[in-house]
Amino acid sequence: MPYRTIRTLSLLLAGMTLVAGLTGCGTRVERLEADEVRDLSGAWNDTDSRLVSEEMISDMLARPWVDDFKRRTGKQPVVIVGSVRNLSHEHINTNTFVNDIQRELTNSGRVTFVASRDERQDIRDERLDQDIHASAETRKAMGQEYGADYMLSGQINTIIDMEGRTQVRYYQVDLTLISLTDNRKVWVGQKKIKKEVVNSKLRF
Repeated sequence: MPYRTIRTLSLLLAGMTLVAGLTGCGTRVERLEADEVRDLSGAWNDTDSRLVSEEMISDMLARPWVDDFKRRTGKQPVVIVGSVRNLSHEHINTNTFVNDIQRELTNSGRVTFVASRDERQDIRDERLDQDIHASAETRKAMGQEYGADYMLSGQINTIIDMEGRTQVRYYQVDLTLISLTDNRKVWVGQKKIKKEVVNSKLRF
C-alpha cells in the first residue's frame, strides 16, 4: 500500500478515535421533576428549602395570632418578609428560601402579603414615571399602599460534627413574626434538619 494512502488512513483513524473519545466524555443531562428529591453532596438544597418553608408557614398560620388579629380588627393581617440571614458554615441562597416562604404565605389565603422593600421601590419608581407619562384615567396615585402589620424574619444556623469522611450536619432554621405596631413577637418557629453524610467531599 502506498505511503500516502497509509498516512491518510492513519490520520482518519486518529480523528475518529478523538471524536469517539470526546463523545464519551460529553456532558450528560437528565431532566428531573422540580419536586423530586435528589441529594448529592448532603448540603442544603432545594428540597430542604421547600420542605422547611412549607412546614414552618403551615405552623405559623395555624397559631392563634391570625384569628386574634381578625377578631380585633375585622380584617386579614398584612405580612411582609424581612431578611433571613445565613449564619451557617456553607453557602445557602436565602433568596430561594424567602421566595418559598412568600409563595406559601400568598397561596394560603389566610393573610394579605405585601411586596418586599426592593419590589416596593421598583413599583414606586413606576408610579413616579406614571405621574409624568400616563393619562389621568389610568395613573396610579402615590400614598395608597398597604402598610404591613407584621414582619417575618429569621436565620439559618448549622453545627457540623465530622470524623474522617463522615459528617453529621445539623441545620436549625429560626423564624420570628413581630408586630410592627408594638414589637410583640406573636410567633416563633423552629425547624431542625439532621443529616449523616458518609464519604463526604464537602469541607468546612
